[in-house]
Amino acid sequence: MHRFTSLISVPDLVARQSDENLVTLDASWYLPSDGRNPGAEYLTRHIPGAHFFDIDTVSDQTNPCPHMLPAGSMFAEQMRTLGIGADTDVVIYDAKGLFSAPRAWWMFRVFGHRSVKVLNGGLPAWLAAGRSTTAAKSPVAVPANPFSAQYCPEWVADKNDVAMHLAQDSARVVDARSASRFAGAEAEPRPGVRPGHMPGARNLHYAKMTTGEPAVLAPEGDLRALFDAVGIDHSTPVVTTCGSGISACLLALALTEVHPRPVAVYDGSWAEWGADPNCRVERA
Repeated sequence: MHRFTSLISVPDLVARQSDENLVTLDASWYLPSDGRNPGAEYLTRHIPGAHFFDIDTVSDQTNPCPHMLPAGSMFAEQMRTLGIGADTDVVIYDAKGLFSAPRAWWMFRVFGHRSVKVLNGGLPAWLAAGRSTTAAKSPVAVPANPFSAQYCPEWVADKNDVAMHLAQDSARVVDARSASRFAGAEAEPRPGVRPGHMPGARNLHYAKMTTGEPAVLAPEGDLRALFDAVGIDHSTPVVTTCGSGISACLLALALTEVHPRPVAVYDGSWAEWGADPNCRVERA
C-alpha cells in the first residue's frame, strides 16, 4: 500500500504529541461566503498544543491580491513567534479536513522547510477518532535553532510564468476551481474578476483529491488516474492555480504524492489573472 509522505495520520500524531520537537498548527481558512472566522474558532476549539497559523496575516500585506506569499524574512519571523525553528517538525491541519492546510504546507516548502506534514482528514478526522480538543492556548517555546527562510523558486509561479507556459505549451496549467467557475458559467466571488479560465488550462476540481467523510486524500491509484486524464505524467511540468491560491495547494500536495517533485503554484491565481484586462480569458 502506498504511504503518503506529506501526510500524517491521527494515530501517528497522537503518538508524537509529547515530542518537544513537534509543533502543530491550525491553518484553517474559509471563503468569505462561508461566514466563518477561523481565528475565533481556534480560540473555541483546537487540537491540544496547536498554535494558530493565520493564512491572511502571514502574507504580503502590500499586495492587493489576497494572502500572497510574504517575504522570506517576514515568514521566518512569523514562524519564530509560533515556536518553529530550523529543525522543528511541523504538522498542519484545518477544520474542513483537507482544504487550507496544504496552503500552509506549500508555504513551508517554498521557504525551504522540508519537515512538514498535513494531518490527513484534519480536525474532523481527529474528532471522529474520539480525540479531545481544548480552548486553552499553549505557551510558545523559543526554538534553539531559529527558522531561516531559504526561497525555493521551483514551487512558485507568477503571472508571467503562467502566460509563458500557456503560450509555449511548456507546462500543464491545471485549475482547481469547480467546472462551472472554470467554464465561466458561474460568477466569480470577488468583485472585478471576470468569469472563465486561462486559454489552454485544464480543469481538475480540488474536491476530487479527497474521498470519504471525514475527507482524506484519495488513494494513490485514484489520484494517478485523475492526473492522467488531464495530461500529467511523471515528466510533465505542472503549475496549479485556483481562485486565490488556496485549493491549488491541495492539487500540488496530491501531485507530489503521485509524481514526487516540486509543483509550482500560481500564487495570484484567478484573483489576479481574471482582474487583469491584459490577460486573455476563455469561457465554456
